[in-house]
Amino acid sequence: MKALIKEKPGPGAALRQVEIPRIGPHDVLVKVIATSICGTDLHIYNWDSWAASRMNLPVIMGHEMAGEIVELGPAVEGYFKGDYVSLECHQACGRCYQCRTGQAHICRDYTITGVDFDGCFAEYVRVPAANLWLNSRELPPEIACLQDPLGNAVLALSSAPLTGKNVLITGCGAIGLFAVGVARAAGAARVYAADINDYRLEIAAQMGAGTVINPRRESLVKKVHADTAGCGVDIFVEMSGNESCLHDGLQAMKNGGHAALLGIPADKVTLDLANEVVFKGITLAGITGRKIFDTWYTTAALLSGVLDIRPVITHRMKLEDYEEAFEIMKAGQCGKIILYP
Repeated sequence: MKALIKEKPGPGAALRQVEIPRIGPHDVLVKVIATSICGTDLHIYNWDSWAASRMNLPVIMGHEMAGEIVELGPAVEGYFKGDYVSLECHQACGRCYQCRTGQAHICRDYTITGVDFDGCFAEYVRVPAANLWLNSRELPPEIACLQDPLGNAVLALSSAPLTGKNVLITGCGAIGLFAVGVARAAGAARVYAADINDYRLEIAAQMGAGTVINPRRESLVKKVHADTAGCGVDIFVEMSGNESCLHDGLQAMKNGGHAALLGIPADKVTLDLANEVVFKGITLAGITGRKIFDTWYTTAALLSGVLDIRPVITHRMKLEDYEEAFEIMKAGQCGKIILYP
């Protein structure tokens, strides 16, 4: 089969012919119909400090996909050849305190498809049956393969009640754009979306942001306070990892507000903890992954008719065109890029 492999340290990747994966007794083999590029894949492709410290090469990249089961291990029950599935990319240990108390998404010893072992930028991928999600046949593959990253947005926005609330989302990458749509679908009164990329702000408006803000042209804090009679937003969702966005967002919040933090800073950040958090009575929630599989059920329900994420899909490309796809991502001129093996 063809597969996109991170073979060695340094920028780039290589499209190679490799053996189709062999499966174990508790695994299935999935033929990949559609897969999508994640920010994590860009970190690996660029070979930044995180990738260099995290990965053992070679590894087939990719962890967001939709496909059909073509082979089942002898111990697999409840699935059949031809089933239309996606995968939860975090493989939890099943033994730690978090796993045994329903918090497998923050397992102390989890591994990740396409990072710790071969992923889905390929014609076929091995998936542990425990990580399968059975899709509705009505869900197009380019939507079904996005349930993993969409789940990040769903978890972030599920961390506080949204109905009738004013919500600020900083960082309009794909997950931030999904978050805009989730906030509107969940009944937010008004959604503010902030980014320095006008291309992505246009998509944010299509996803339902009532106000889009480019902090390079206007003050985010002043704009929000002017719109809310000086009160601030109820909920702040930080998706960029940018320290300035974090400060601006906290200052744009009302006292007693809720902040969901998913963006990963490149380095340590400094907060005025007393004035930005403590004295304002702010609740901070760290968000990672998706609740396995609680968030998937919510995500699937939203996609059944409440939430339309098609505006976020901006490019559909062959796997062979991966170099062009990653250059588009580097330039920030995309939402989600779908690859077809």
